[in-house]
Amino acid sequence: MEAVKMMQTMSGTPDDTKPVNFTVKAPVYLQIGDAKADTAHSGVCVVDVNLPFGKPVNIEEVTFKNYYTAYVTVRLLRRNPKQEAPAKWCTAVRDLPLMDNPHTEGGSQDYYTIHRTQMQVEPDHVVCARLILRQPSLAWLTFSLEDIKIFPHTEPDPEKEVSDWLSDLTLTDQHPDLEGLPDPQTVSSSIQQMWALTEVMQTNQTTASIGRFDVDGCYDISLLSLT
Repeated sequence: MEAVKMMQTMSGTPDDTKPVNFTVKAPVYLQIGDAKADTAHSGVCVVDVNLPFGKPVNIEEVTFKNYYTAYVTVRLLRRNPKQEAPAKWCTAVRDLPLMDNPHTEGGSQDYYTIHRTQMQVEPDHVVCARLILRQPSLAWLTFSLEDIKIFPHTEPDPEKEVSDWLSDLTLTDQHPDLEGLPDPQTVSSSIQQMWALTEVMQTNQTTASIGRFDVDGCYDISLLSLT
């Protein structure tokens, strides 16, 4: 699985969706040995994102800007609203690569999006997110994630979908495709003229019987057949 690279102004969520308010704790870099002795970093950093207390969030996507982090693991603290059991941690994304190579700069400062469809669990009823960052290369002194945003997941409104469908249907009915067909007004005018002419002919029709060969009381010799 790979994260989706994105430009700073792009997002997979609707334009009117705002990110969730949260607090980010200071990054904690794991040390090798005694931290007081100023030993080398282990190449692992932990960042906790605390969501508003008492307001679990259904996550749609997480966006951020990378800063020399090679891999990221996302763990979520979820609370089941139907049970009184304590919230449990679960791994949503494991070792997602953010750099082409930990020793080169490819992807080191790109923007990324992790959508809920990329996660191993449904990111619903989340009260806290823990980002575990790894950078095995010694080429970079520090690494982290910047501009972290979490967007909430919202279910589509069925009434709005029906309204949009009716609007599209009405729009189609108002603008039919008449290419290649005669003008409707011209056809209607012609039919009305034909109807009026038919009415006049029926009104003026005579009831007198006319003989087949009788022309002014005489017979036309050319119309008689010889036997």
